[in-house]
Amino acid sequence: MYEPNVVGDWQEYDEHAGLRVRVHRLEAAEPPRGRDDAAEGLMYFCVRVTVENRGARHATIHLEDGQIDVRVGPDGESAFIDWRNSQFIEGFDVYPLRRATAVLYAAGPEAALSQVDVQIQLRVDDDWADRRLWAGGIGLLEGAVQPGAAREGLACQVSNFLRDQAEEGTA
Repeated sequence: MYEPNVVGDWQEYDEHAGLRVRVHRLEAAEPPRGRDDAAEGLMYFCVRVTVENRGARHATIHLEDGQIDVRVGPDGESAFIDWRNSQFIEGFDVYPLRRATAVLYAAGPEAALSQVDVQIQLRVDDDWADRRLWAGGIGLLEGAVQPGAAREGLACQVSNFLRDQAEEGTA
């Protein structure tokens, strides 16, 4: 079973030697150019996605809208993404030993922000890399979650779901 990364972890891409990605600095933050009216009553947060090239040749990186999905809460509801305030990586050449960072502003119900999942699908030199998932939450410190904790939480959720389904079928 695929185990998600914890916010702050680096993820290496086997198909693109030397390239790695990290979702980090998940924190409550107001957007620099003001709140979007559609985010009325929601709490804003910011997340950074850094792409690092440790390989021998440059890679052209695309990390734009549609390649980042943010879900909040135990039900995995879609977060409001403020495209106007966010900064993406659009066709940037990342040379060896260099980095590029995207800054994403999103919003969600304050009660749901203790569980935030960020899914990234990077495009490198016009090739799509596999999707990767990072799990974290507002108020949690990077690295504070043990690697097995995400799996145990998921296993508990699956077990509860199956138990609920079995109870419905027996009635």
